[in-house]
Amino acid sequence: MPRRVLGLNLFWRTFAWLALLLAGAGLTWQAAFRALEAEPRALQAAQQLGDLVLLSRAALSDVEPIQRLVIIKSIERDATIKVQVAELRDEWKAYEHTPFARQVAQALIQRLGPDTFVAESVNGQSGLWVRFMAGRDAFWLRAAHEPSASLPTPRAWWLLIVVAATLLGSAIIAGLINRPLRALSVAAGRIREGEYDSRLDEHTLTSEIREVNRGFNRMARVLAKLDQDRSVMLAGISHDLRTPLARLRLEVEMSVHDPAAQLAMAQDIDQLDAVIGKFMDYARPGEVSQQILLLADVLERETQSFRDPNQIRFRLRVPPNLRIKGDRTEVSRVFQNLFENARRYGHQPDQAALVDILAQIQGNEVLVTLRDHGPGVPQTVLSELTKPFYRANSARTAASGSGLGLAIVEKSLSRMGAHLEIVNAQDGGLITRIRFQRAD
Repeated sequence: MPRRVLGLNLFWRTFAWLALLLAGAGLTWQAAFRALEAEPRALQAAQQLGDLVLLSRAALSDVEPIQRLVIIKSIERDATIKVQVAELRDEWKAYEHTPFARQVAQALIQRLGPDTFVAESVNGQSGLWVRFMAGRDAFWLRAAHEPSASLPTPRAWWLLIVVAATLLGSAIIAGLINRPLRALSVAAGRIREGEYDSRLDEHTLTSEIREVNRGFNRMARVLAKLDQDRSVMLAGISHDLRTPLARLRLEVEMSVHDPAAQLAMAQDIDQLDAVIGKFMDYARPGEVSQQILLLADVLERETQSFRDPNQIRFRLRVPPNLRIKGDRTEVSRVFQNLFENARRYGHQPDQAALVDILAQIQGNEVLVTLRDHGPGVPQTVLSELTKPFYRANSARTAASGSGLGLAIVEKSLSRMGAHLEIVNAQDGGLITRIRFQRAD
């Protein structure tokens, strides 16, 4: 069996791509903003910290050691920074763990001089430490908060607004893009069902859509004209052929005295008339009226039309109150063609055809199964049986006919929204399954 592929309609595919595009653009914009904002924030942080260092250097220069201790204690008590004397045994680690940290350190060294050191930890205490000279002594200044390159975290309501705006904008854009395509799809479906009155907008602002709509409307008008001409031509052909056939039938009955020859000629005339009827059935316009039909009554009436038990017999298992939706004429035509096909080909040599008919409910559908006991058809040509004029090289198609019976069946069922399936039975014969719409 063919592998099933999950598919989305064009609206949702367009919506998904637009949403991904807008989300990607937002993330790219945020990354670019971070990159552009990092250097100014580093310079600003270095400027502020450098000012603190310069103030501390000015306060500690040219004073007595005892006064320096008093100033240091005063700074720690009234400010959020810490100043301590640098010693030779101090262990420190350079402040360069990120590109932003390296920018801050380089900016501080440029501002305070080459004898400045910037560390991320001193004697195991982490933070932003700056070593500076005040007179002939060295000191460490520790900032209360380490500068950060990260942007402020957006609030939850702001994120919700951005997400909602992205989804809404994607939906609006996708809807505008897919609206003319949806209209074109609906018009194509109506053409497929035989309705050629396409009225797509030929004055839309988009030039490409406008040209497509104009071309589609012209095509619909041409198809409508061809369909009308075909119906008139077939009606004329039917009339012109059946009139001489009626005269031939009359002349055979009056002029031919040999009963065997008369019967053979009458059968030939009947076959020609049946072939003409098949052509007319296949070419009939596709308008149908959905009615509620009692399936048992339809089958009983159609089986009674095949009165010769030496040619075909039926075994019906159909619930008496089972109702389907369909056109009465089309449903009758479907079963007539299927029964005629079984009468001709669905039997063994020198035996009458036996057709088993079973109807059962499956959800919102009614499954009708017809099974004959003939030779069946090769598995490779099953899918070809419903093609017009197709005849397989097998026992089932070795008789004369129009080659339109199953094609008419499939076309009639398609008009009514029903489905046809033809398979070979495991023990011989052909099984035909029809799924009608169930009527309450």
